[in-house]
Amino acid sequence: MTEPPALAASRRGVLLGAAGFGVAAAPAAATAPLPASALAAVSADLQRYASFGDKASGGPGDTACGEWLIEELTRHGYTCERQVLDVPYFAATRTELVTGASSATVVPQAIVTPTAGPLTGALYLPDERSPAGDIALIVLPYRRWSAYRGEVERTVAREIVRGAKAAVVVTTGPTGEAIALNAPSDRPLATRPVAVLAPKDAPAFVAAAAARRPGTLRLEGASGRRPAYNVVARRPRPGGRTLVLSTPRSGWFNCVGERGPGLAAWLGLARWCAGNRQDLDIHLVATSGHEYDNAGGARYLETLAPPPSTTALWVHLGANVAARDWHETAAGLSPLPSADPQRFLLASTEIIPVVRAAFAGQPGLEAPYAATVEGAAGELTHVLAAGYRPAMGVFGAHRFHHARSDDLRCVEPASIHQALRAFQAAVAQLLPPSRGRR
Repeated sequence: MTEPPALAASRRGVLLGAAGFGVAAAPAAATAPLPASALAAVSADLQRYASFGDKASGGPGDTACGEWLIEELTRHGYTCERQVLDVPYFAATRTELVTGASSATVVPQAIVTPTAGPLTGALYLPDERSPAGDIALIVLPYRRWSAYRGEVERTVAREIVRGAKAAVVVTTGPTGEAIALNAPSDRPLATRPVAVLAPKDAPAFVAAAAARRPGTLRLEGASGRRPAYNVVARRPRPGGRTLVLSTPRSGWFNCVGERGPGLAAWLGLARWCAGNRQDLDIHLVATSGHEYDNAGGARYLETLAPPPSTTALWVHLGANVAARDWHETAAGLSPLPSADPQRFLLASTEIIPVVRAAFAGQPGLEAPYAATVEGAAGELTHVLAAGYRPAMGVFGAHRFHHARSDDLRCVEPASIHQALRAFQAAVAQLLPPSRGRR
């Protein structure tokens, strides 16, 4: 996801003092080590998550992933339920842009407004000094794109007002691929068909649009709404301090680097709590509906989440907890064994010293920012807006974020294992075991 505007300001003004917790934590390496099988468990979890294929909310992959999580959590003593929510879907049959002899597959922008058969008209590059054509080709600046709201929405809306019958957005970014963009779950943000075109496929269409030559857009398929569900799990301990662990599990495509590290770390923490922290009242949620403006996370907060007043700590594991980093070269992307540092760790001001010590040496996570609604993104925004404190969470966008090829190449189990150890260390320091109970 793109960096929230307020995050730059939070960088300048992070409060480093502690209040309430007082002392900094010992480094993660000083805590009790995880079992020797932990790295193998992370690898197995990633493989299993990837095996479900695309994770669109309410689709076969998302549902199969949810059932796997329920089975795994039940085996570790948690009581599980499915919290149902309603989400849009689009089952594409033909999605393409054609001009002359050039054609390319496009990604329909959700909530999809389909074309009624082929939509043909003059391609054009937006220029307020010239009249609009029929199909606006909007070439975005270089960025790790994530959401339709904001710059994309404003640009498309302006061209529709000027008379465009459709818009095709080129998501210029590090992979050259089309980037699916998050959107609301309740309504389309555009009144005309909108699609995303991969930058690597764009040159022929840019040339055609510059000359205002004709093009044809097809967005055809079945659409509607379908049920999805959050996996909600409990391990109650009357009188115990309440710990909430949350992570999204859905996404546009396979999203192994986007979702896999957070999900694997979340499962690792759930297993650790089941075996080592009998004193804690545990609440777990793995949400669907993420790509629809965090619909599942919002639903959980509305109805099933414990109240802020009784929650001792909320830990959220969002996008890019520990995806692989890549060198960007003239020849393309070259994989590295380290984690992509474009990940942000936020924590309530009073726990920043503890969190900083736990994540020392982990690129991107070693400098936590003060957790504010304005500086957060994803589900963490909703958690903070609901008043949970102390809270901590990770979000970010690796290079293949929202790309169709976000697969097992985009993860390195050792980096995820390192992040898991740090989360364990932070929880152990912030919620030390009660006297006489582990």
